[in-house]
Amino acid sequence: MSEGLFDEGLFGATDEEKAQRIAANAPLAVRMRPAALDEVVGQDHLLGPGAPLRRLVEGATPASVMLYGPPGTGKTTLATLVSKATGRRFVALSALSAGVKEVRAVIDEARRRLVRSGEATVLFIDEVHRFSKTQQDALLGAVEDRIVLLVAATTENPFFSVVSPLLSRSLVLQLKSLTDDGVRAVIQRAVSDERGLGGSVVLEPEAEDHLIRLAGGDARRSLTALEAAADSALASNDGVITLELLESTVDKAAVRYDRDGDQHYDVTSAFIKSIRGSDVDAALHYLARMIEAGEDPRFIARRLVIHASEDVGMADPTALQTCVAAAQAVQLIGLPECALNLAQATIHLATAPKSNAVTTAIYAAIEDVRKGAIGSVPAHLRDGHYAGAAKLGNAQGYRYPHDVPEGVLTQQYAPDDLVGRDYYEPTGRGGERALAERLPKLRRVIRGE
Repeated sequence: MSEGLFDEGLFGATDEEKAQRIAANAPLAVRMRPAALDEVVGQDHLLGPGAPLRRLVEGATPASVMLYGPPGTGKTTLATLVSKATGRRFVALSALSAGVKEVRAVIDEARRRLVRSGEATVLFIDEVHRFSKTQQDALLGAVEDRIVLLVAATTENPFFSVVSPLLSRSLVLQLKSLTDDGVRAVIQRAVSDERGLGGSVVLEPEAEDHLIRLAGGDARRSLTALEAAADSALASNDGVITLELLESTVDKAAVRYDRDGDQHYDVTSAFIKSIRGSDVDAALHYLARMIEAGEDPRFIARRLVIHASEDVGMADPTALQTCVAAAQAVQLIGLPECALNLAQATIHLATAPKSNAVTTAIYAAIEDVRKGAIGSVPAHLRDGHYAGAAKLGNAQGYRYPHDVPEGVLTQQYAPDDLVGRDYYEPTGRGGERALAERLPKLRRVIRGE
């Protein structure tokens, strides 16, 4: 008998009435969970005609899956839809609280139901990456024999966090953060739909835009903030959600920042120029403004990776490694935690010695190529791995640098018209100080000067 069956107000009610009352008290994000595939917003790459996730939800492909993606992208929703597709029993476990004992109990019950009535079980495991290897191994036999149809959700790359035997028995499907348009659709539906707010509030455009920025592609986050704002709006009797009310409700100041307008470009420009100018504090300020405004963290990460070569370069070659690692962390972790990775990369770049020698070198080389300064590849450098190459004189006379103790020898590498043309000119800052001393010596040996 269910706990709370005789709670006040539920005694004597039908099962349908109980379900309706419980649903009415559920959070907005739960009430607005899509009841059918057509209500799912986003994930078009997985839900198109014939796509694996659509086939799974429609019951055409009885395969276990790993749903990998950021929070609020619909992993739990899709797992529920899979169970409803063919009337399967649905059991949800969280890796945060369940252990091997609970997993085996679900499997044993699923086996009994399958034998007794043919009823299949969908086992949804949230945060599966938090399961130990032993816990994951406990699932293998049941998944392989299809005692359960496993739908596992994870925010971490399953190729790093899930054991190989379990991966090999599952489809790995990557979900993406919702676009701004996707989040907007979720919000507008929640405002008007009877399951949600049923038109009881008016959401002003500025407040709606700010909700989208706050969401960061997370539908659940946007609905949680919307529900809190709606409660405040209804308590004030006018039912209007303004930007000011939203700010006070979610306890987060609205950053005056238009992601498609001047503020986007101005703040981004100030961010990069502060890093270039080695003002780490100003750089962190602009980083914080971008994060709080809901800027896509992938955009910030891309700018940092570019800047690592553009304005630091060989003065500190490790800067690029830090920024690439931060960009990978953004993909793996997402906001809010990846703000730490972006901050670390920003601090590294801002405090690193600066050099734009990489930038000037490649642009000078590109300019020459565009002007037609190309020339033929010297014959001794051409590919000699095909029949007839030797007859053409290709790869003849090439000298292998590793054959000499110094590893550098006199040999022409550039086309005839570009011999002696210097593109890379290292500065005397940071790691380029040593390069500035070594490079002229290399050029003299190579050119036989």
